[in-house]
Amino acid sequence: VAGAQTLRRGLAVLRLLTRAGPGGLRMGEIGRRLELNKATAIRLTRTLLEEGFVVRDSVSSCYRLGPEAFAIGLATEPSYTLLRLAAPLLRTLAAESGDTVFFSVLHGYENICLSRDEGDFPIRNQLIKAGDRWPLGVGAGACALLAALDDRQIDDVLARNASMRVERFPRCTDEAIRQLIDQTRRMGYCVQPGLVIEGSWAVGVPVHDTEGRPVASISIAAIEPRLGPARSAALGSRLVQASAELTDLQMSISQGPGA
Repeated sequence: VAGAQTLRRGLAVLRLLTRAGPGGLRMGEIGRRLELNKATAIRLTRTLLEEGFVVRDSVSSCYRLGPEAFAIGLATEPSYTLLRLAAPLLRTLAAESGDTVFFSVLHGYENICLSRDEGDFPIRNQLIKAGDRWPLGVGAGACALLAALDDRQIDDVLARNASMRVERFPRCTDEAIRQLIDQTRRMGYCVQPGLVIEGSWAVGVPVHDTEGRPVASISIAAIEPRLGPARSAALGSRLVQASAELTDLQMSISQGPGA
């Protein structure tokens, strides 16, 4: 009985954080809304944190859904299959580049990071973790996804996430993002020049499904000295190739054996 009660309470925390949205909730608010005493709220949330179902924002001290929760939620959706298909390719990209490779999926007005693979270069990008949610347009992968949408959708996205960008990412202005969109459409990949955090650069591309719709992104992040023009172009071309490979994999699976 006690075990069942603990399970129900843990599930209640997850439901609450699902409704809370990307901003999450502080520990005290979780306990108050679920009518839990402080010790119980701490114990449940810490366990969920250790297991990857919840993540804690170090700046706001708020808790929100983590990568394991997203994996369960996506298990019946194409994006979960896409991550499994992408995993070997992502590891290869990390080994080839030596840098950090991220795979994220489009979800509403956000780009949700589902995985990160580390290369062997000793200085690594610590900005993004699996489970993190970013406004579309912020970061190389999210901007590459945004550039793949039509102009009306872009206008809608930028209007919807404007307040969040101003508050959390002041350098990611509409003007800066639209310039990156133009560059991305010309080159086929996005080079994010340290707009999120100075000195942290990234290259990203969208991933399309079998119908040609942008559904995910792959990006490679590194310190600024490692992403000069020549290397950015080389990585961009490699990512474009990787994205096409992933779309081809989706196509072959959807057609089935012998198709």
